[in-house]
Amino acid sequence: MSSDGNKKQFWKRNAAKVPGSIQHVYGAQHPPFDPLLHANLIKAGNKPPPATPGKPKKATTFQEFESITSDAWDVGDDDDELLAMAAQNLNIEVVMETANKVIENHSKQQERQRQDDTTELEQREEDTQEEVAEDEEEDEEDEEDRVEEGDVTSPEVSFASQSSPYTDGRLVKSHSEAPIGSPKDAAGEHAALHRQRSLPHRPPVIPLVARMADQNTSGTPAMTEREASRLDKFKQLLAGPNTDLEELRKLSWSGIPRQVRPITWKLLSGYLPANAERRESVLQRKRQEYFGFIQQYYDSRNDEHHQDTYRQIHIDIPRTNPLIPLFQQASVQEIFERILFIWAIRHPASGYVQGINDLVTPFFVVYVFEYIEEEVENFDVSSLQEEALRNIEADSFWCMSKLLDGIQDNYTFAQPGIQRKVKALEELVSRIDESVHRHMQQYEVEYLQFAFRWMNNLLMRELPLRCTIRLWDTYQAEPEGFSHFHLYVCAAFLVRWRKEILEERDFQGLMILLQNLPTMHWGNEEVSVLLAEAYRLKFAFADAPNHYKR
Repeated sequence: MSSDGNKKQFWKRNAAKVPGSIQHVYGAQHPPFDPLLHANLIKAGNKPPPATPGKPKKATTFQEFESITSDAWDVGDDDDELLAMAAQNLNIEVVMETANKVIENHSKQQERQRQDDTTELEQREEDTQEEVAEDEEEDEEDEEDRVEEGDVTSPEVSFASQSSPYTDGRLVKSHSEAPIGSPKDAAGEHAALHRQRSLPHRPPVIPLVARMADQNTSGTPAMTEREASRLDKFKQLLAGPNTDLEELRKLSWSGIPRQVRPITWKLLSGYLPANAERRESVLQRKRQEYFGFIQQYYDSRNDEHHQDTYRQIHIDIPRTNPLIPLFQQASVQEIFERILFIWAIRHPASGYVQGINDLVTPFFVVYVFEYIEEEVENFDVSSLQEEALRNIEADSFWCMSKLLDGIQDNYTFAQPGIQRKVKALEELVSRIDESVHRHMQQYEVEYLQFAFRWMNNLLMRELPLRCTIRLWDTYQAEPEGFSHFHLYVCAAFLVRWRKEILEERDFQGLMILLQNLPTMHWGNEEVSVLLAEAYRLKFAFADAPNHYKR
């Protein structure tokens, strides 16, 4: 079958999964986007047809768009000095040193693991050979005993009185039944047993959410001496009358302990002021303001001009993290519906777009941890006091709003922010790993076909939620983390799978791989290495954008 035929069949079978289809990208306010059509139009030198007949609107910058759009933040608020500090750069030497240490430690750990695996495999092979030899000796001795005792029953028809330990428990013929088959069959059986015994132990199944701050892929204890020391540093920094936000960013870049993550996220996002005395009054005012929006706007969800938006939100909420019981609770889904609907009608330039629903979940989970000690994955939120639930809802709304303020051009009509970032990703990968880039070109895989979702959902569909939260620790600490640094994370993420990518030899195989990357057992270590590689890319390319252009 031709390459075009394979591609058509793939899109037909996977329409609901592929970014660009209306199920996964657009909300009720936008028409579906066809990546293949768009790419072909660009190749041909044509512009895509306008969505509506009428005079095309002149493109504006995001700053101009922001100035004319009603958003959820106060103009002239008391937090201006906090937002100004957020624009400052991190100390490059500090982060670069951290990145190099992470990569060096990871390499050493990987080498030790390979040596351990090799030693264990050799030992198991020796043990297996000894066991086989012992079994053969025992069989010979048993046969000699039967002959001496006058037992001339043919071994072909004798049955063992006990079932084999390698079967399902049914009666089987004795081990001397080999003549029924062949020597090859017996050898195959021994080989299968040898492989079974030589297989490495499977790693423990890691919860999707639980212990997100501390869990790693080996299931080691949550708190080490180093982690306890880092927690003390956070507590000392947060205990002062005025938190040094620059120091807090440096400390947060390599991960935030679960115990202090809620207040740290609120400070780094600009939701709370650095001054400790003002925090309680700011929280009270913001929370009251949010529930004022609920009273003012939420009843309009069934109005004719809002019902399409609300219907799309109502459909998408049950799809949000369907494997985690926490998000399938009715009260949690109602909270998400209110948050998304209020944000959508207060941002009419974009409205609700599918994918935004995913961005609420990390904030919600982190702020639930502010009130509980146990694992959150199966936690029943109805056991929380009503005031705590209201606080979690309001805090999640404001912090999500702040995040979206920096990437709102990802969700305006035709999603121009995502288009630019996907193009920048393609140019960057072509410079850092030409083999991967040419492999994509050879099998006609467009970056827009898989990376659209990476940008639209900030990799939340590619990583377990616990990894997303660790990733967002760094995004909160990094200047323009969600809008700019995310590009380098996506590049490092793609190149991370270069071996698997280069092994795929057709369009369909590549697309299935890129939409189902095996990250279920990822933990802190993998995310830290990914972030370190991303920082090295940023350090090399961010201040020299022409360097990655051909």
